[in-house]
Amino acid sequence: MGQPSFEASHALVYVTYGVFLLVGTGVAWKFRNQSKGEFLAGNRTQTALPLTLNFIASALGSGILFTYPQLATLAGVQGVVVYALASALPLLIFAALGPIIRRKCPQGFVLTEWTRQRYGTVAALYLSFMTLVTLFLYMVSELSAVGQVVNLLTGIDGLPVLIVECLITTIYTSVGGFKVSFFTDNIQGAMVMGLILIATITIGVETKIDTSLIESSGLTKASLLGWQLLYILPVAILTNDFFLSHFWLRTFSAKTDRDLWLGIIGAVAATLVIITLVGSTGLIAAWAGIWPGTEEEPVDGSVAFFALLMQLPNWVVGIVVVMAVTLSTAAFDSFQSAMVTSASNDLFRNRLNIWWIRAGVVFVMIPVVVIAIRAPSILQIYLISDLVSAATIPVLVIGLADACYWWRGFEVVVGGLGGLFTVFLFGTIYYGDAQKGAELMLLEQGLYTADWGAFGAFVAAPLGGLLWGFGALGLRLGIQYVRARLKGERFDALDRPVALNGPQLVDYETGRDAGFGGDLESTSDAPGIAKTTGRFF
Repeated sequence: MGQPSFEASHALVYVTYGVFLLVGTGVAWKFRNQSKGEFLAGNRTQTALPLTLNFIASALGSGILFTYPQLATLAGVQGVVVYALASALPLLIFAALGPIIRRKCPQGFVLTEWTRQRYGTVAALYLSFMTLVTLFLYMVSELSAVGQVVNLLTGIDGLPVLIVECLITTIYTSVGGFKVSFFTDNIQGAMVMGLILIATITIGVETKIDTSLIESSGLTKASLLGWQLLYILPVAILTNDFFLSHFWLRTFSAKTDRDLWLGIIGAVAATLVIITLVGSTGLIAAWAGIWPGTEEEPVDGSVAFFALLMQLPNWVVGIVVVMAVTLSTAAFDSFQSAMVTSASNDLFRNRLNIWWIRAGVVFVMIPVVVIAIRAPSILQIYLISDLVSAATIPVLVIGLADACYWWRGFEVVVGGLGGLFTVFLFGTIYYGDAQKGAELMLLEQGLYTADWGAFGAFVAAPLGGLLWGFGALGLRLGIQYVRARLKGERFDALDRPVALNGPQLVDYETGRDAGFGGDLESTSDAPGIAKTTGRFF
């Protein structure tokens, strides 16, 4: 069986962590005297190649070793192709929208900053809450995944691995902030590509495929699930990427729009190849007769990749162990850095001492580890977050269009919550049971069901969100119209925003420039032309 010895397994795992600790703290010490703004973000400092490596490291985690091969065993070649495209191509949205948001919000570095500027404080806090919850869920899923990977491949207890990863990433991100996370992601991104190449060549050479199983497996044929995923995955992954503030931090860090486009295009290409290769291991496991196993020893699709590795030499397994730890560390330090930045900027407006924010994130690690140990399904964790984002993001991005100046934060919040409520209504009607409708909001049956429940949920969330949002718009305008008539005032709710004092950020209450870290309420792209209102109602 392809499993390194007990001693070798410990050496591989903990030496890898030790290397990242030394590198991370060394780089962090170099940046120890940076300002709070530099600690939280690195606006306009990075060129194309580092951006490519960073987006690769941030987009991938050790969970891909479970989810992509599992989908291959369920939806075959069609599922692998759809999942790979749906995971990689949404990164292009940051190249497309990043320059627009940077022009509208030049002092910002996360999406919630633009949201506060465009929709006001209430909507910004709503998005911030959703962002922090999403980062929390991603932390849980990442630790759960790396613990399971290490346990499956080496037999090592996963709990100490989880704790060590939390300690190491907390140490160097607490000292160095965004810059050290960016630097380590460069190394980790390059390492992952090299390790993937070695593992792919070895699996291709060592694995013996039984060609008679290819046709009988049915994995080369289209399926209902495969067709459903053509809609579900792009909606789920695209909208969820908006909630991941570590992507926005890297978007704002690009020196120029050209660097941003080149960096993301490179990341999309590399991510597409990596995900396709990892997903294909599920197909190879099936065609090599390893999955689904036997009646006495069945093999679940989620561990198809690891069942395949067990047939290979020990050194191949060792490479995958190092790759998994590298992937996990790269993703986890990005989540930590993003959580510190989001909490400091969104909740406290950068007025609270940064060490209190760091301490709060350290405290959050305790429930993250506890839940990660008990997490039943990595994919379900992602899906819950995906459903929330599918309800919220469509009503949020309407405000990016200058023609929709009449859209307010009230519509965004009502639409986002209404989209989730619509999922409950759909589930209740579809299953004829309110409890199952509530369970559908948590996607307890997962994504790979034989019915239309999951598909309907991802239709109901964005569509319901938009319907509730426009309903809220009608209600708000109606109330404002009646109020204006009763007071004998002119109804001005549909007037364009008044001209402001040039392109700077202006505080509505004082009329002064809000500046970096101030209460950003309004901005413009050209002198005297207001682009947003910053009003909730």
